[in-house]
Amino acid sequence: MATLREIQHQFADALLDPARSIPCHVTSHTARYPAARFNVYRNNVVASLGDVLRSYFPVVARLVGGEFFRAMAGEFVRRHPPRSPILSRYGEHLPAFIEGFEPVHDLPYLADVARLEWHVLRAYHAEDARSLTAQEIADMAGMAPESIVLALHPSAALLASPYPVVSIWQTNTNDVEVQPVDLASGGECALILRSDLEVEVFRIGDVPHAFLSALASGRTLALAAQCFASSPESLQPVLASLIETGAFVRCGLAADQPHPTGDQAQ
Repeated sequence: MATLREIQHQFADALLDPARSIPCHVTSHTARYPAARFNVYRNNVVASLGDVLRSYFPVVARLVGGEFFRAMAGEFVRRHPPRSPILSRYGEHLPAFIEGFEPVHDLPYLADVARLEWHVLRAYHAEDARSLTAQEIADMAGMAPESIVLALHPSAALLASPYPVVSIWQTNTNDVEVQPVDLASGGECALILRSDLEVEVFRIGDVPHAFLSALASGRTLALAAQCFASSPESLQPVLASLIETGAFVRCGLAADQPHPTGDQAQ
């Protein structure tokens, strides 16, 4: 006799694979053959999860069209079912799925648009934290920049794309009539950040992106500031702008140990 765990696995496998027959333990009190009822449940599960994904990735859905998105989401759901009961965590792997999804290969920017939308969702659900004020940053003037470490807001995320994803996201989010975006205009970097209850997407340059990535990886202010070596005069206005947006939540002194390497840009 199959164990409860085995029955549950059989049920889940059959639920997400329409080619499988229904598990032998599934019965119906109103029909001799419960296949039709099981198929209704199977379709509802896939359709409901597809609706969740569409609510999380509205720009992707707008770019490919509702009918196509439903079909693509169905494929994704069957290959990547939820692993957590918290639905706000579902969809993290959709951008990588899109990258390998043959029918959208003519939309090479689509995966990065999905990454941007996922960051927006995660920023909305990130923990609260009080941002540092300009005065608190100014109070660090007496501290050596070689020792200062700045922490980014928990909602902050960075994205660097070879495509103009911020422009694509903005027009598909804010404009009733989508404006054309020239893909040949080059790549864009984004800072995603929640201020109070509103998530904002900022288009930032390559240097500020590298600067924030360095800070996010734990490097000191002095090391991160080396990103501005070719234009040191632009560090101050960029830092002031980031403080105004609420990008930083605390500062401290770095321990006397090797600094982490790598870039958290995605």
